[in-house]
Amino acid sequence: MSKSRQFKTAAVAAFLMLGCMAGKANAAQCGTNSAGFESWKQQFEAEARAKGVGGTALAALAATHYNHATIGADRGQGGFHVSLESFLARRGGAAIAAQGRGLKRSQAALFASIQQRYGVPPGPLIAIWGMETGFGRVHGNQDALSAVATLAYDCRRSAYFTDQLYAALKLIDRGELSPGARGSMHGEIGQTQFLPKTILEYGTGGSLDNASVALTSTANFLKAHGWQAGAGYQPGEANFAAIQAWNAAPVYERAIAIVGRQIDGD
Repeated sequence: MSKSRQFKTAAVAAFLMLGCMAGKANAAQCGTNSAGFESWKQQFEAEARAKGVGGTALAALAATHYNHATIGADRGQGGFHVSLESFLARRGGAAIAAQGRGLKRSQAALFASIQQRYGVPPGPLIAIWGMETGFGRVHGNQDALSAVATLAYDCRRSAYFTDQLYAALKLIDRGELSPGARGSMHGEIGQTQFLPKTILEYGTGGSLDNASVALTSTANFLKAHGWQAGAGYQPGEANFAAIQAWNAAPVYERAIAIVGRQIDGD
């Protein structure tokens, strides 16, 4: 390589590095407490506007608050570091299975339609429904957008929740999510607790506070993650991987498989 070409290559590399550094300098800076949240919101709003986020979503973002309850829950997640037996007892696995068998009978047409379309039997869907919200009894009462914005600002998992925040803003711009939507501590929404990005990717349309919409969307998620009609879903069987995609906690995954089997009667 000639000296002239070497110089040009070095100059281009330096220019790209400066551009990268400038991008990082201009990016909204994460934090570890509430002190910088309002400043971060202003920086993030500028980035979001540049990416085409509309006025309705930007106004919703401006109205968010730092959610101390969300941070407390995120820091204190210890519920999955227990034995399977303890987890099932704490979540009321036997009661979910008993009520789930009744729901399987009373809503047989709905579950037959879902299984025909997505290949997912009632058991695991009802188990997820019961585990997540007690069949719709407990959706959470947090400001969902504030929860997601707080976690996008927080340095611990900023990149993951920044994606979730952009998804939430897109849903608001589309009119598919209310700016004041209520959800759980991490911003999960609806009867089976979808995060905003999951709604964008797997939601089948309509409000996830509606049980049939939530269950259909959950079946769509499982099918998209490799669910095979007619195959088993216990550990070691073909469809257990789809349950693992739903939740990364091993004790939760096994609980869904066990309760689902109790509901399906296999």
